[in-house]
Amino acid sequence: MKIVGLSGSKVGSKTRTAMDYTIKEIQEQYPEVEVTLIDLADYDVQFSDGRDYREYEGDTKFVAETIMDADAIIIGTPIFQASIPATLKNIFDLLPEKAFRDKVVSMIATAGSPKHYLIVEQQLKPILSYMKAQVVQTYVFIEEKDFYRKEIVNDDILFRIQRLVEDTVVLTETYTQIRKAKEEQYGF
Repeated sequence: MKIVGLSGSKVGSKTRTAMDYTIKEIQEQYPEVEVTLIDLADYDVQFSDGRDYREYEGDTKFVAETIMDADAIIIGTPIFQASIPATLKNIFDLLPEKAFRDKVVSMIATAGSPKHYLIVEQQLKPILSYMKAQVVQTYVFIEEKDFYRKEIVNDDILFRIQRLVEDTVVLTETYTQIRKAKEEQYGF
């Protein structure tokens, strides 16, 4: 199983901090899982211009192909101006319309206001559904007050990250088994 953690912003540290905790949890609890962290701050990704994702070069091609090769994706996003960042939206624009078919996608959002949980519900989930993702319904929402000096200081948040990782892995295993059984029915 391949899981990609996608830290969807070029600025700030809270989303990356949350993704670091998430990747560490995957590595500790599921050492057999191949996990990759893509922090968009570390890559020079071109803006989408409508080409097929395989026609891009460099960082853009690497990021898109790594996501497309994954069985599951855990998206970490900050909430800026009551929306997802343009860097994350650009990733969605680079990928095909049905890019997340047969993939499990879960989410972690960091925000300065408790009201911004609605962004996941009203913006991120519809995009993922449109792209045919199997969305883990629960997500982790982390507020400013849950961080101190680039550490998560709220034990409930740490528990919810553990649960998100577990749900992501179990759902991915389940969908893999269902697809395999369905394919075996065809007999060729």
